[in-house]
Amino acid sequence: MVSAPPPCGYDSPNDDGFGTGSGSGSSGSSSRFPSSTHASRREVDPEQAVRSPEAASNTSSLTGMVSRVRNLGRSRVSIGDRIACFQWTWFTMTMATGGIANVLHSLPYKVSWIDHIGLAFFFFNLCLFVMNTILISLRFYLRPGSFTNSFTDQMESLFISSCIVSAATIFITVCQYGIPRAGPWLVNTMEIMFWIYISVSVLISAFLYLILWSTQVFPIHTMTPIWVFPAYPLLIAAPLGSNLVSAAIKSGQLNHLHPVPITLAAVAVQGTGFLISFMICAAFLYRLMTQKLPRDHQRPGIFISIGPAGFTAAGLVSLGNQTQNIFPADFMGTDHAVVILKLLAYMVGLWLWGLSIWFFLVSVGSLWKYVLPEHRSKMPFQMTWFSFVFPNTALVTATEALAVAFQSKGLQTLGTVLAVCITLVWFFVFFSMLRCLYRRQLLWPKDER
Repeated sequence: MVSAPPPCGYDSPNDDGFGTGSGSGSSGSSSRFPSSTHASRREVDPEQAVRSPEAASNTSSLTGMVSRVRNLGRSRVSIGDRIACFQWTWFTMTMATGGIANVLHSLPYKVSWIDHIGLAFFFFNLCLFVMNTILISLRFYLRPGSFTNSFTDQMESLFISSCIVSAATIFITVCQYGIPRAGPWLVNTMEIMFWIYISVSVLISAFLYLILWSTQVFPIHTMTPIWVFPAYPLLIAAPLGSNLVSAAIKSGQLNHLHPVPITLAAVAVQGTGFLISFMICAAFLYRLMTQKLPRDHQRPGIFISIGPAGFTAAGLVSLGNQTQNIFPADFMGTDHAVVILKLLAYMVGLWLWGLSIWFFLVSVGSLWKYVLPEHRSKMPFQMTWFSFVFPNTALVTATEALAVAFQSKGLQTLGTVLAVCITLVWFFVFFSMLRCLYRRQLLWPKDER
């Protein structure tokens, strides 16, 4: 008898480890736990026992026995074992939290309570980043070799750059909330941090892709936009540069900055990141045309495709809004250079904003079936759920930047509505994470049956 096709997407027996969300903390690390943790999982599966008629009468007692043994094994899971489950994917949480602080600052309504909420997200993100750094360091200390193994793990290696992107969101919010409240020393410090970040982002993205290309094989039928993640640090260059220049202008400290080199370097690195991401996303479209939508646990990763165009549009348009303050009137030997650069930034930004809107619609549309109760259990919580938030923050900031550029009330309202929705999604994802931690579904050795 011919078996029925899978309900959605391509269902290959060998693609479970590619681009899935299982790296959220419960998988990918089980081999590093003491054997006592796994001993209980080698017992007879009651589902297999019930297949034979003579074992049917013993099903309930066998189920109870296996349950008791598993509970006994779980009771021996130590704090060290749980920390050993901590992975780079947890930095997607700080990416999203810093992104919310950035979104709140980009809103056109400059009222104190919005600023205070943004500051709360900023300080909370600092605490989360420190916590993540401590826990990932403890994991590497408690499990020797896990640091180098994380670079060759097919899932976790893709998310190493999330630590760098999290640092970039902190730098952006320091510029937004810190420079107007501090003296020239912070402007000078952030300029130094900008150049350090530019150098690190270029080197780490090239290094990570070289490691992946040298040690891993990623079949095209398992492709998701998560493959873009090693290039994500490059995509924050223009937003970081534009916020640094903007904060210096608003605080009257532009004379303590070198805006032209910062702008040109930011555009160069941003263009590199966008082109790399664009080529990878082209492979994703080919995968969609040949293999349908990704499997259920891979769907959150589709939202990552919004980020490349969104961050590039936000950065270019924000820099375009400040060209008259960045470039001298006779830049490149002509009096029209500033106007030309501004128009070019606006048009390219508008073009890329449209692309990010399209990917947003595709990403949201890919989740339509999970509105139905019978499908919700097919996509359990993973740390990749924070992809619902961070790439969309780029769309919001790009929308608000275009609203300023074109003085559009419609875009301003759209950006505000999106900002409110993204903030609510952040709360939903964050509390879902806390619930899974409490239920031992995160940072817990996975069952191996």
